[in-house]
Amino acid sequence: MCKVRDLIVNLASKFDWLPSLLSRICIGYIFIQSGWGKWHHLDKVIAFFTSLGIPAPTLQAPFVASVELLGGSLVLVGLFSRVASVPLIGTMVVAILTAKRGDIHELGDLLFMPEFLFIILLLWLIIKGAGALSVDCILAKQCDEK
Repeated sequence: MCKVRDLIVNLASKFDWLPSLLSRICIGYIFIQSGWGKWHHLDKVIAFFTSLGIPAPTLQAPFVASVELLGGSLVLVGLFSRVASVPLIGTMVVAILTAKRGDIHELGDLLFMPEFLFIILLLWLIIKGAGALSVDCILAKQCDEK
């Protein structure tokens, strides 16, 4: 039984770069798409932010669009991923507290929200970093040679 476990652990260790890469690709793509969409429909985003009672919607809408587009791009390529994740988490917290607040009636409602899952992925990237296949790793020269 120990040989099988050792084999699985050894095989899994060869792919330890994969979760960070897949997480960055998924979350980066989602935020790039969202930010791009906001920029191209800014009038609708301003109206939506106004309906939610978000202060200064004409300033907030382009700010959020920029955070999502730039932050998503940085996360996607793995450049300053930890730093870029922080404002992205902020946008998701605000989204939950404003646009999604009425949808939360119990813990399960929150846990099934994409915004909450994005926060979890971004927290994981903050803690674990962008991984071996990232610009962060290349710049830091800390990449594991595997």
